[in-house]
Amino acid sequence: MTSPNCDPAAARAEILARIARACTAAARPLEAVTLTAVSKQQPWERVAKVLAAGQRTFGENRLDEARERWEGRRDGLELRLIGPLQTNKAREAVAFFDVIETLDRPRLAHVLAAEIQRLGRAPQVYVQVNTGEEPQKSGVLPVDADALINQCRRELDLSLAGLMCIPPMAEPAGPHFALLAKIAARNGVSKLSMGMSDDFETAVRLGATSVRIGSALFGTRGGHQG
Repeated sequence: MTSPNCDPAAARAEILARIARACTAAARPLEAVTLTAVSKQQPWERVAKVLAAGQRTFGENRLDEARERWEGRRDGLELRLIGPLQTNKAREAVAFFDVIETLDRPRLAHVLAAEIQRLGRAPQVYVQVNTGEEPQKSGVLPVDADALINQCRRELDLSLAGLMCIPPMAEPAGPHFALLAKIAARNGVSKLSMGMSDDFETAVRLGATSVRIGSALFGTRGGHQG
């Protein structure tokens, strides 16, 4: 269940203030970081509160759930896919999302490139890096990240906007954010989607351009993190 004491609109204001303080401390402009509200699994009444408060960027894990929530409501919004993407859903994802953050393998890169060309619609694409090398988690291994980035650019002419990571829960996040920033720097990638409810200020300090916030914004749910 979602915590009944969480006011999403008030929580959003506090999170934005914390992002601003982290930007100031890191000598970064306040507009350098986008808050992505992780609306996956959330009831509409809670999402509507942050929408009414001015939130315009939302993250979803599943295409079907996102379509059900946002069809007819998405004008002026940026919708980001932050969950794993199966190749057989690539066409629908390209047609629906503004940003796809979870490109993690060459096969998916080929399919996304083909669907972008077929549909004439080009969402921003991020490569997800499995910085913790966790076997149960999606993402290209750090040692293979440069090759996937180069393949996307040179072989597939797929424009990459950024990189994304989800550090292991049991480890300090900072080293993982620093590793992602290092991979981005050597490949000339400018955007970094990293940092969630428990570590987003560290992510901002280390160069995040977007942070994905779920539980700190909406309250906790069974099986839900962000």
